[in-house]
Amino acid sequence: METLTPILAGYLIGALPIGFVLTQWLRGVDLRRSGSGNPGATNAYRTAGLAAALLVMGADLAKGAGTVMLAARLTDGAVAPVAAGVAAIVGHVYPVWLRFRGGKGVATAAGVFVVLTPLACAMAAAVFVTTVWITRYVSLGSVVATAALPPLALVTGAPVAVVAGGVVAAVVIIVRHRANLARLQAGTERRLGERGRSTAHAP
Repeated sequence: METLTPILAGYLIGALPIGFVLTQWLRGVDLRRSGSGNPGATNAYRTAGLAAALLVMGADLAKGAGTVMLAARLTDGAVAPVAAGVAAIVGHVYPVWLRFRGGKGVATAAGVFVVLTPLACAMAAAVFVTTVWITRYVSLGSVVATAALPPLALVTGAPVAVVAGGVVAAVVIIVRHRANLARLQAGTERRLGERGRSTAHAP
């Protein structure tokens, strides 16, 4: 029960559609029906502007970081905070409040691992920025940085539970990016700053 309760709380916190509510309230934009249909910061940037995107990103980061800190305060050891953090990522990606159609989980994962393993997270962030800077593909930067996080956590001396959590998070996030990976392979993925047609209702 000591681990199950943080997992459940982590999922419910991660599932809170804060970014979706913020953009609808501030800009009147329904992220589920605009742009890519993804209620995340990248789609918020494309459809509602930079300020809205920063608010969405900040909210998603806070969900991840807050979940881990809450679990660490209420439990002992590394396992419960890691489990709660991974549950928050899953909740963000598959939120019960939005019929299990959520974001990609990258910002929430960053919030989780900046608390659990700050050095590895900073290095993964550098990988993300470098990849996006060179390619202008946010999705590619997200996938590469996510895949890099577990080995970076390992070499920087993070606990085994944190490394394992990084692996699980990477699998969830990369699976969530499978459509982006297919578009990258086909050469149809939009680069950062491009405003293509809406794909919210695409299969």
